[in-house]
Amino acid sequence: MKRDDALKLSFQVMTEIAIIGHLADTALGKALPPELSVAGFGVLNHFVRLNVEGESPARLARAFQVTKGAMTYTLQQLEELGYVAIAPDPADARAKIVRITKRGRKARDEGAARVNPGMLALLDVIGVEDFARALPFLVKLRQILDAARD
Repeated sequence: MKRDDALKLSFQVMTEIAIIGHLADTALGKALPPELSVAGFGVLNHFVRLNVEGESPARLARAFQVTKGAMTYTLQQLEELGYVAIAPDPADARAKIVRITKRGRKARDEGAARVNPGMLALLDVIGVEDFARALPFLVKLRQILDAARD
């Protein structure tokens, strides 16, 4: 394949991924309970998916590539809901540490369960085989982009 064609193809793939991300976030937002934002669900999912014990707000902001202010706002909402606990970091009195609570883990699990009907509908149309074939490419692409972001 010519370089120009390869560039065009890669741009088309990234455009499709961006559109899919937007559509998925919109669908997730509609499925979640009104008190839980997509951003808040993302933070809860981060803790569960990576089995993270505790993270600083700054580290979470970097992980989600948002400003510290935006992350602080999301964390304050989650704390008000009892989904996370924010406490002084014992290793650095100036810093904070965020931990998911049992209530937060339950909210994340319930949020994920609310998405299941839509996921089942996608599986019915696309098939599990196509999802399985797509996953290695998507994981590799995410890992490369993640490593290059800093």
